[in-house]
Amino acid sequence: MANIGFIGLGIMGAPMAGHLINDGHTLFTNTVGPTPSALVEAGARVCLNGAEVAAQADIIFIMVPDTPQVDEVLFGKDGVASALSAGKIVVDMSSISPVATKDFAKRINALGCEYLDAPVSGGEVGAKAASLTIMVGGSEAAFAKVKPLFDKMGKNITLVGGNGDGQITKVANQIIVALTIEAVGEALLLAAKAGADPARVREALMGGFANSRILEVHGERMVKRTFAPGFRIDLHRKDLNLALTTGRQLGVALPNTATAQELFNTCAAHEGGSWDHSAMVRALEIMSNFEIGQKQQ
Repeated sequence: MANIGFIGLGIMGAPMAGHLINDGHTLFTNTVGPTPSALVEAGARVCLNGAEVAAQADIIFIMVPDTPQVDEVLFGKDGVASALSAGKIVVDMSSISPVATKDFAKRINALGCEYLDAPVSGGEVGAKAASLTIMVGGSEAAFAKVKPLFDKMGKNITLVGGNGDGQITKVANQIIVALTIEAVGEALLLAAKAGADPARVREALMGGFANSRILEVHGERMVKRTFAPGFRIDLHRKDLNLALTTGRQLGVALPNTATAQELFNTCAAHEGGSWDHSAMVRALEIMSNFEIGQKQQ
């Protein structure tokens, strides 16, 4: 059993940390606001700041919203870096800038510690079910040490390459998801406007080459108008902003990613930032003045 640190106990972090403590590890935690009572009751040891977590734990996990928060957790006042000793491992499971990640890793490595970037896909459902996809960047040695802990939080766990490669894989994932949501939305909206039953169109498409998890899950959301968030538009906007920023830094054109971001921006402008990302179709519906499921006049 290991001494584990976990910083960031939000919607994703809390259940992920719970799997680790349920596996018998000693867990040192820090988060914004109160530590979830379920973790405290399970034996989590609440720390005042990241430095206290780093002083107590051999492996420190971070799960916070964005690049600035990771920077603050690591290098801010009473941050993790201030209390690291050689041989410890920092594992950032947030979804942040691949470019910044490489810099963070170099600074942690300079302290004699390993750094893994290990963003996840699967949302709150995957975090609770311990079925997350985990995309890892870092050394093989550090990955081998942390892999048994990753196994408690996810099912599809891949060492992609060096530091930053985990984050760029997550960015690529979010591009594919966003563009597929957009394609499914366009297809079902066109079918509905033409007078076809969108539910039956979706059912027919699921038997062919156009089938996908997004057609299956988010296509159903579009047809049934169930946009309560599994993954919020505001979070996906953040990820596409990472994609577009990285694209500019690397000189890579991402025209359709930019289009998807503008559709998300349209939803946010209509107070839809907290909608599920499948509600991107609402932007298409606004432009077409027609909703999937609406009857032709």
